[in-house]
Amino acid sequence: MPVDARVSTPHRIVIIGSGFGGLFAARALKRRKDVEVTVIAKTTHHLFQPLLYQVATGILSEGEIAPATREVLSHQKNARVLLGEVTDIQVGDKTVTHEVMGRRTVTPFDTLIVAAGAGQSYFGNDQFADHAPGMKTIDDALELRGRIFGAFELAELAPSQAERERLLTFVVVGAGPTGVEMAGQIKELAQRTLKNDFRVINPRDAKVILIDAGPTVLPSFGEKLGDLTREKLEAMGIEVRTSTKVVDVDATGLEVEGPDGTRSRIESKAKVWAAGVSGSPLGRILTAQSDSGLDRAGRVEVAPDLTLKGRPDVFVIGDLMALNGLPGVAQVAIQGARYAVKVITARLDGRPAPAPFEYFDKGSMATISRFSAVVSMGRIQFGGFVAWLAWLGLHLVYITGFKSRVTTLLHWFVTFIGRGRAQRVTTAQQVLGRRALQRLDQADTALPPAARDEDERDMLAAPASVAPAPSPDPA
Repeated sequence: MPVDARVSTPHRIVIIGSGFGGLFAARALKRRKDVEVTVIAKTTHHLFQPLLYQVATGILSEGEIAPATREVLSHQKNARVLLGEVTDIQVGDKTVTHEVMGRRTVTPFDTLIVAAGAGQSYFGNDQFADHAPGMKTIDDALELRGRIFGAFELAELAPSQAERERLLTFVVVGAGPTGVEMAGQIKELAQRTLKNDFRVINPRDAKVILIDAGPTVLPSFGEKLGDLTREKLEAMGIEVRTSTKVVDVDATGLEVEGPDGTRSRIESKAKVWAAGVSGSPLGRILTAQSDSGLDRAGRVEVAPDLTLKGRPDVFVIGDLMALNGLPGVAQVAIQGARYAVKVITARLDGRPAPAPFEYFDKGSMATISRFSAVVSMGRIQFGGFVAWLAWLGLHLVYITGFKSRVTTLLHWFVTFIGRGRAQRVTTAQQVLGRRALQRLDQADTALPPAARDEDERDMLAAPASVAPAPSPDPA
């Protein structure tokens, strides 16, 4: 009987990004033996970004919200993980180029899923980042932790009242969920956790200012919950300034423009930027090779099936995707990832494509303070303790890994029932690390060749040889 010499090769799916979109897409393919999944990411971890502010304020450690991607996918035999920042995508040639420490790797694909996410936007004033870190990465959160706790330490040593006031003034720019949660936790940190820890200063004197260029707090939650949140924040002693634009930021403060056009200065060393997002630079690479365009935030306008227009083998999901005004939240990324996998598997199985993508809005949540949150689920809107319990349960569900859930719950118990913070250690490395890494990126950080690299390349290029068989044992 003749033997069929044809060998079926797996369908190569490359996923860029290890956030919610990338990770959920990879995991949705775990039962497919006919695919080979390659996840390329510039970090080694999957980041649960909604809880970054808790790392910054000492509630959680970075490991609890950022499990190693390799560990998450370790039992998925059809998936591999590659470290590197994607520098180029050739849609026509179907290749992705990624680099780490000068080492360039080119990975071919049959189908590409781009879930590269979005970064912090300073609205054309990128120099603000030196003095007001964003809330997008672990490096951001650790720097902010050092800045926040360090401000109290320096205030204890301050030689004048004016200097103490500047150090104990914390400014959060952006009144969306991240900004509201950050402002609330800084205030609680000062009022509860640190209240007995100093002798010269009274941490309760710390001033927290929340600024937003828009007219409302939590605009995506509606007027009712926005007003409720503002009232709660102000009752906590947080100063809320809406319709106020930040026009300049430096090492010791920031300049703002009020609703009447007048400008004033706020003296502050510790500042947090939680306003605005900008799509990954990969969006420009993709749109240059397709019929898709970019929206004002740099996100890629996709077809109803989440593919690049004119390029059905390239999907764009998550925060980099622009479709029907959908927000850049975790649920959009998760549902988009699962939908993209449905389209891909339908093609592989020869089945009709599913209907165009439709997002099911499961609602939005944001914490204000201990035991207080707001929840918006369509027409259902409520706040208070029940909303806080709902927030608690939902976030536990989406934290990856049983170990992370247990330790997170323990630290929440310590923080919310008691007044402690499990992660109060700060170092100069945390404060300086983010900017030092940016300078290193611009320097020559390429890996030098190993001493045997040339020899190994010569051996690979030489014809294969067969070693002589061992002599028989004379015994």
